[in-house]
Amino acid sequence: MEIYGAIWRLHRHAMPVSKFIRMMQNKGEIIMNETKKLKGRDLITIGIFSALYFILNLAAMITGFVPVLWLLLPGVAGVLTGIPFMLMESKVQKPGAILIMGLITAVLYFVTGQFTVLLLITFAVACILSEAYRAITKYDNRFIHMAISFILFCYGMLGSPLAIWVYKDSFLTQIQKNGMSAEYVESLSGLISVPMLIALCISPIVGGAIGALISKGLFRKHFRKAGIV
Repeated sequence: MEIYGAIWRLHRHAMPVSKFIRMMQNKGEIIMNETKKLKGRDLITIGIFSALYFILNLAAMITGFVPVLWLLLPGVAGVLTGIPFMLMESKVQKPGAILIMGLITAVLYFVTGQFTVLLLITFAVACILSEAYRAITKYDNRFIHMAISFILFCYGMLGSPLAIWVYKDSFLTQIQKNGMSAEYVESLSGLISVPMLIALCISPIVGGAIGALISKGLFRKHFRKAGIV
């Protein structure tokens, strides 16, 4: 009888299985939340790749001396900036990484006087969409998801050439006052059309896909180690 009594007392004071499972689940969630938080090392990584992205984006803007390349700037930038963006994604698979990268890039553009209101709007929307896609896919490190996120980010540069359709003649007059030759302005004006606007809107998809594939090819070993390819 004493043995049965001891067993009953142990059973009475023992933690129910369901309560134990809930406790372990809560601990697991806490650990997962901690690992998803951005740390100092993550911020440094984002900062470094944001600076590289900005430099390569400026290089893309320099190609704008050729009128048609300037009108396709988001695509040209996508080809050149795939490496820093994709590497940042692979190294920092945490919420807020893309938004911070966008913020750093925006600040750099503002400091250098390259930002316009229209570019600010398109850049902000693109950053939010890119970050939202990463969140929806739970920061999955498969190449296809990272590439789509990058393509969405490429739409941020849409606001730069889009200004020519939004502001039209006033924009052409302004860039001529800023030092562009009459021949350049005339060439640019001759390219303004609905088909070119469609090409502009498609260019981030084409350029972003090419940029993502270039980064995959150059850093295949790194991506394979991260489980991306």
